Amino acid sequence: MEALFCPSAVNMLCYWGAQVREGFGLSQPDKVKHGKCGIRSVCPKSPVQDMSAGKSFVGFIRNGKVSFLRLRGENCDHDGKLEHAQLKKNDRIRSIVCGRDGAVLLAYGGRVLIMDKSTVCRPLKGLENKQVIQITCGDQHSMALTKDGQLFVWGDNSHGQLGLEKEQPKSLSAQRVESLRGIPLAQISAGGDHSFVLSLSGVVFGWGKNSAGQLGLGDTTDRHVPTVVNSLNRKKTVSISCGGEHTATLSKGGTVFTFGSGGFGQLGHNSFKDEHHPRVVAELWGSKVSQVTCGRRHTLVSVESSKMIYSFGCGMQGKLGNGEMIKQSVPFPVDLSTECDHKYTFEKLIAGENHSFALFFKVTQKLESKPKSNHRGVLTLNDRMIERWVSRSDTWPTIKKEINTVFSSAASLNGSFLKTSCDEHYQTFDEHCGLDFDLVKTSFKKLLEDKQSITEVVKVVHNKLLKSLHPNPAGVEALRLYLLLPELIRGLQKQQRTELTGALASKILQLNLDARTVLVMYWSKLPNDWLKDLVKLFQKECGELIGQISCSETDHDFTGRLKNFLEILKMLNKVCCTSHNDITNSDFIIHEINNLLDMLEATIEDMYASFWLTEEDFYDMEELKDYFFGIIKILVKFPFAADMVSKQRMFHYLQKESTGSFPDQEMLMLNGNLLRVNRDSLLTDTLKYLKQNTHSFFNLLKVVFIGENGIDARGLSAEFFSLLSKSLLKWEKRVLDIHENLLVWFNPNRTQCKKDFYYLGVICGMALYNHHYVNIDFPLALFKKLLQLSVTLDDLEELCPVEARSLKSLLEEDEDVVDILFLDFTVKGQELIPNGGQIPVTKFNRQKYVDLYVDFVFNKSVKNQFEHFSRGFSKGCPLDIWRMFHPEELQELLHGSPKHDWQELHQSASYERCSASDELIKNFWTVFFEFSEENKKKFLMFLYGTDRVGGFSKGFLKICQSGGPDADHRLPEAQTCFGRLILPKYSSINTLRNKLVHAINFCKVFGRG
Repeated sequence: MEALFCPSAVNMLCYWGAQVREGFGLSQPDKVKHGKCGIRSVCPKSPVQDMSAGKSFVGFIRNGKVSFLRLRGENCDHDGKLEHAQLKKNDRIRSIVCGRDGAVLLAYGGRVLIMDKSTVCRPLKGLENKQVIQITCGDQHSMALTKDGQLFVWGDNSHGQLGLEKEQPKSLSAQRVESLRGIPLAQISAGGDHSFVLSLSGVVFGWGKNSAGQLGLGDTTDRHVPTVVNSLNRKKTVSISCGGEHTATLSKGGTVFTFGSGGFGQLGHNSFKDEHHPRVVAELWGSKVSQVTCGRRHTLVSVESSKMIYSFGCGMQGKLGNGEMIKQSVPFPVDLSTECDHKYTFEKLIAGENHSFALFFKVTQKLESKPKSNHRGVLTLNDRMIERWVSRSDTWPTIKKEINTVFSSAASLNGSFLKTSCDEHYQTFDEHCGLDFDLVKTSFKKLLEDKQSITEVVKVVHNKLLKSLHPNPAGVEALRLYLLLPELIRGLQKQQRTELTGALASKILQLNLDARTVLVMYWSKLPNDWLKDLVKLFQKECGELIGQISCSETDHDFTGRLKNFLEILKMLNKVCCTSHNDITNSDFIIHEINNLLDMLEATIEDMYASFWLTEEDFYDMEELKDYFFGIIKILVKFPFAADMVSKQRMFHYLQKESTGSFPDQEMLMLNGNLLRVNRDSLLTDTLKYLKQNTHSFFNLLKVVFIGENGIDARGLSAEFFSLLSKSLLKWEKRVLDIHENLLVWFNPNRTQCKKDFYYLGVICGMALYNHHYVNIDFPLALFKKLLQLSVTLDDLEELCPVEARSLKSLLEEDEDVVDILFLDFTVKGQELIPNGGQIPVTKFNRQKYVDLYVDFVFNKSVKNQFEHFSRGFSKGCPLDIWRMFHPEELQELLHGSPKHDWQELHQSASYERCSASDELIKNFWTVFFEFSEENKKKFLMFLYGTDRVGGFSKGFLKICQSGGPDADHRLPEAQTCFGRLILPKYSSINTLRNKLVHAINFCKVFGRG
């Protein structure tokens, strides 16, 4: 609270300008001292606590009471006597501001009173129960700032000076400026018909009349909403003052900026021109100005260290105090007496319509502290406050009231825990939030240990704060809250945490695009432990919610909350992917998804395998199944949420749901999807079949090799795609290029073969949809492009390692080396940019050259080829849920893996009619591990029709011992559909070896498909 002057302190008031009653009635006329240049001074018997001057009168506060003197004007010939405002007996006033015809008073306790031309003071409607800490007046409008950071306005709105975002001529009652909700304000100021506010971190907002550029926005267009003055960002602005049509700001360190009307020299730029942008007052550079205030057409500044006051602008009636009655466009000293210099300390400057004032005080006895400035910011949370709450140094009702004030106000929280060292919070912008994270962490940890306080905090945050958040915040400071709250929430008990996390997620997603972009930028700059905790908070909530759903808890609200949590995780995942954090995709995986899939599988099995179900039970289970499917359809839109195995399961279930194949109908032949092919004309037959347009892509493909027996239950189609891959690779001269590392890419010279590229895509899509592999080694870049992700220089290094290494060297070379390479913006005779052959590659544009080179190889040179391939791929795999896979996962699903863990195959094997300890099985594994890598892959080909698999899961290989006589005369058989090896009981290991080698090398036609 601002201190009153104690009896041991006395004032001196210096004033100059238009003639007024001698001494203002504050003392006897003979006690008024006359100095040079018309400057007079008076020492009131009762110290002046605050004062203000307008057009019609000047007001003083002494002992908490208001007195005022009417000034000479058009309708009166002389000044009247000092009058007293009509206040209630208990009203004690601490601040006064005068407008053109009236005044606004601020009482201790925060009550606002209005005084018009009469002496009657009345409460302002609309500010009931509001604790106001600052007031300001323009000509015909006023503003008030409350302790919890709300800005209220009233009066004339002819130029939008109320900032209410709507057309209305005036407001007789106080209205809140909604667009500034959440901004922690430090100061407010009103001019003739324009308004300004200043945030705690020095961000300046202006609105209203702008005819002379007084808003500092570079134009002369009026603004009806608060607008950031971007040119003052990070200038460490600490105060603002508005004049009639000009504005001045003061930066920490004492630099003064002025802008707006300059016709009377009131900008101090040694000219009489208007300025539409803030401009430094060069004459004051280095003076370390401590205060600046604007009158209607003149400006005053003070330098506390030298006890000097400077003035500039309109000098009529002597209001500049330098003996001149002319326009003065540069700062000149005000000629104060030496008494002011030595006996008194400067307190406040006041510039009115035609007057100037300087308030000083003198201490006759030692005071504990100097009276505080009238500028006060919103109440903010800090470690000392939390310590008082936890230690109960105040009564609980007092603490509870303080908790409600702070935690119900976004402005209060956004102004809390600022990093003041090196003035870092003044650097707040869209990449720097200005928070002291260590202080936040220690303070919240302390608060969370006090159960009573944290219970009250949770209640206030949930019921008041979160409901008040504005989706269109006016500035980036309003977003600090979204960094503070997760740190508070994550330490709460489960029920409290879940409620607040859900509400917070909803509010984040309601933010406008610009605000969300800034918040994401803030996240990207968070310390790693904070970012990890943030990911863990939302990932944990997702997991717990899916766990509840897996327990058959069905609630519509669950679905909405899950979507919100996943959307937040999606934003965080993007941050982690682009910021090179040590937070990987595995940190986002929600393992409870497996439980959900298990429940779905069990529900389906019960529905179709249980004969005891009543019709009602069946429909209940069907409803539950549909609910589970609804959750899965949400999950597939968030690729980071599940591991690859879970994604494959989701793909499988959604595929079945789309075809209605419950119970399992994979073993059934599907009309229209039967492909008959000759081994010798495999590719030709396949293309002919596809061109008939009879294939139903939503149903699985069934293959018959002409002239062979066998029913396709996955085995024959697996072999089909394996053999087809080899045929496709023979297309390299027409469609595909095989690079030196055996990776395959589109032939950039075949622009006319669009159907070939289309059908290549169709075949690859069909393989994915049918859960088979295509043995064509496309680079990872293809799968990035299919998923609409950007390719990089690292992708080029995979496809063309020599070219990529050359480009990387180019980025690292010295400038001289780059110049002698004589490179230009072309690749293989193709211009990367218009006139690229005439533009040399230099140290300054080489990054652009490398980026364009990569873009040319992967995008520009094969644009048509890829577009046709992509269209075909989507046709062949009609369920676009394949997009839930990461590029690496999609690559593995299509290619399989050419590298295998053979010990894993051994460990995962299962046995029928035999056991792992049988001599036959021991002999088999001895022979198998003797095989070369090539023969082991041939074994896979024999067993499954492909040597590409995505890992050996449990039961991948089933070995069945066959009975019957003449075992040594029979060959092993493969049931490719079931991954079953039928192994006769051979008499010796040598026989087993010979028969197995013969089978994997010569048995291309399977006996049991």
